[in-house]
Amino acid sequence: MNFPFCTIEPNEARVYVPDERFDWLCQLFKPKSEVAAFLEINDIAGLVRGANEGQGLGNAFLSHIRAVDGIFHVLRAFDDPEVTHVEDSVDPVRDLDIISAELRLKDIEFMEKKIDDCEKVLKRSNAKEAKLELECCQKVYDWLKEEKDVRLGEWKTAEIEIMNSFQLLSAKPVVYLINMTEKDYQRKKNKWLAKIHTWVQAHGGGVLIPFSGVLEQKLADMPADEAQVYCKENDLTSALPKIIKTGFAAINLIYFFTAGPDEVRNNLINLKAYGTVAICGAFLRPRL
Repeated sequence: MNFPFCTIEPNEARVYVPDERFDWLCQLFKPKSEVAAFLEINDIAGLVRGANEGQGLGNAFLSHIRAVDGIFHVLRAFDDPEVTHVEDSVDPVRDLDIISAELRLKDIEFMEKKIDDCEKVLKRSNAKEAKLELECCQKVYDWLKEEKDVRLGEWKTAEIEIMNSFQLLSAKPVVYLINMTEKDYQRKKNKWLAKIHTWVQAHGGGVLIPFSGVLEQKLADMPADEAQVYCKENDLTSALPKIIKTGFAAINLIYFFTAGPDEVRNNLINLKAYGTVAICGAFLRPRL
């Protein structure tokens, strides 16, 4: 795909979490049913500058992000004249600034409306709950206005209970995926890696995972045995298992095993039966 906004509705997929212990249990019991842990992935088209005001179908894309539990933030760190960029140049650090700002700006807009609603409720009733919610909303709003993501704040338990219902975009955990060429991924070097790392550390830290979309597509198109040989000959390893496991952990999902001849199952422990993660690209999703 070599033009922006080629996807309007998110592409959805279920990816299973690789676990050698689960595989061992399946080999041991040879059960009638195998139920692995999984993530629901929503591949959302990239955001552009002004997305919070509706630019580039931004309102639709932001609403898709609001519905998920966490974000894979895909950063383009490769040059390719056939893959266009809305800003006409490749600069993942600039993209980080823009995307992060757009998410915060949408949260600020949301909090302004919540504060207005709370003030209207207080005019009709002096309820203690309404006062607490207004105080929380004002605190969150002030934090956002300081250009800080909500997930980086220290919040009281009562405030978290209130905020959980807001589904704020900047409150969601983020894993940064750096999409490079196969050559850069193989040699573990890229001119943007250090700059991206510096930006992430200056903005609360986070997990960075380099990968190559071109390589992952190539491996996916090969039979499993050929892919294994290709990786061995070129000293390469697919990053997908690490990406999946990291995303699973980032949204606080854990599991335990139950096993027997009838079924081997990964039993997820969370308020939801599974987690949902959005792939949020900067302007244009990398070619996978």
